[in-house]
Amino acid sequence: MSKKDKEIIGKAVESSEENQAELSEIKEKKPKKTRNTKKLKYGSASLVVVVLVIAIVIVFNLMSGMLMKRYPLKLDLTSDNRYELSEESIELMKNLDKDIEITVTSTQDLFTAMSTQYEQMFYQYYGAIVEMPFEIIPGILEKYSVYAEAGSGSITVKYVDINKNPDVVTRLNKNYSGEITEGSIVLSCGDRVKVIDSTEVASMIIPSQNSTQTNIEMTFAGESALTSAIVSVADQNPVKAAFITTSGGNSIFDTTHQQIASSLEAFLDKNGYECTEIDAQNDEISPEEYDLIVLACPNVDFTDGIISKFSDFLYNGGKYQKNMIYIPNYYATNLPNITAFLEDWKISIEQSEIYDENMAQVSVKALNAVGYAPIIEVSDAETVGSLANDSLPLVAPAARPITVLSKNNDSIVTEILKSSPTSYLSSLENEGEVSSEKAAYNVVVKSRRETAEQLDVYGSELLVIGSPFMLDDSLLSNSNSINNSNVISNIINDMTGKEGSAAIPEKYLAQSNLTLTQTSARVTQVITIIVIPLLIAIIGAVILLWRKNK
Repeated sequence: MSKKDKEIIGKAVESSEENQAELSEIKEKKPKKTRNTKKLKYGSASLVVVVLVIAIVIVFNLMSGMLMKRYPLKLDLTSDNRYELSEESIELMKNLDKDIEITVTSTQDLFTAMSTQYEQMFYQYYGAIVEMPFEIIPGILEKYSVYAEAGSGSITVKYVDINKNPDVVTRLNKNYSGEITEGSIVLSCGDRVKVIDSTEVASMIIPSQNSTQTNIEMTFAGESALTSAIVSVADQNPVKAAFITTSGGNSIFDTTHQQIASSLEAFLDKNGYECTEIDAQNDEISPEEYDLIVLACPNVDFTDGIISKFSDFLYNGGKYQKNMIYIPNYYATNLPNITAFLEDWKISIEQSEIYDENMAQVSVKALNAVGYAPIIEVSDAETVGSLANDSLPLVAPAARPITVLSKNNDSIVTEILKSSPTSYLSSLENEGEVSSEKAAYNVVVKSRRETAEQLDVYGSELLVIGSPFMLDDSLLSNSNSINNSNVISNIINDMTGKEGSAAIPEKYLAQSNLTLTQTSARVTQVITIIVIPLLIAIIGAVILLWRKNK
């Protein structure tokens, strides 16, 4: 390489070095690109806000769920409050101390199908369009479960298709000998099982007593049946009642009074008594097996041997603590052996009927007509106890007066219910014979015999109800306007020492209402717990991205 070429190359290298130096100097002088701290600041704040809002919504829903269990919120939006329990049922559930399992032997869809089916049937038979909202039943069952959480017990509700899961019926039948069919509601607590069959479930929505052909009012009677069943199955030591229905294989009733006896048996069963039908002559009336004998409306007299069974049961080997209910047959006035038995307890049932100047008009199915009945009054408030509504009338159709005898024996008689002082008597033996004297006559009395052991006193009691028709189903089931069911249950519970269950009134169903069904409730729950928080999260994310790229 020539000297000239070397010089040219040298100058090029120097020039390149100078250019590099200039470039380095320019780079050093050019300000550095800083990070957008402003965007980062606002973006982080937005993220924190979104997270906090989501957290608040989640915590709020969790707290709401906990509060619903401890202090259930009333969210029933219907005009007739159909999905809410009465205060009586709520109080009983809060005091529940047992774990109860309620098994509905069908899916919830059955109740929707029942509504459609019975509405069509009602229209076909009566030509009237009425609402039959059997969807109330699942809603009410859920409320029982919720309110029970406030107490020390619990109620678990589950729906089982027994056609697909027959093992459930097998399990329940271990403690229940009857038939369990589809559409039944089965309550179990330990080895106690009570079944509300499909027919009784269908009867939970019925026309009210006030319905007419032109104005049909539907009522929901299911709460009374369900509350009574829950209280009954939770009672591990139920009062066992022996209903005398036959003697020597023959019925002791006429047709009319058999309905009364059946009504009373169903009433006691509904109120938690364990009822068994027995034969007075052939079956043993054992004090070890039964706590109560019920002899309702017999139209035949009994032999001395059978009467001795009653006396021996009440005496109970000197231990007493047994009870008996006697209700006369309105038509049977010549029963000498039963009469002598009652007189031994200082009680006599007169051969006449109580009338009153102030008669109340009531519908009594057993009389097959709208009849008139005297309004009776409470004469022993301690026995009757407290009533939810003591302003409701208490009626006793076709009542026979009861006289307290002045025999010198160890029986103590308490006069519980009486007619008003304006009452008079009409003879059952001499038609048309009416007493001129007006007075208050006994309708319900109780005779007691006692024994003492050191400082403890034990007794057996005989309760006599002079009006069989005051126990008619049409009166016992009409707790909205008549007090018969409340008073009778309180009197019998007081005698047997059973803790009473509240009489739950029927609920009138408005035909035009806003119904929050189970489906609607689930949709509302999903929207509140899932959809709203998710929307908030999405909106927050969109705002975050928008501000970040702004």
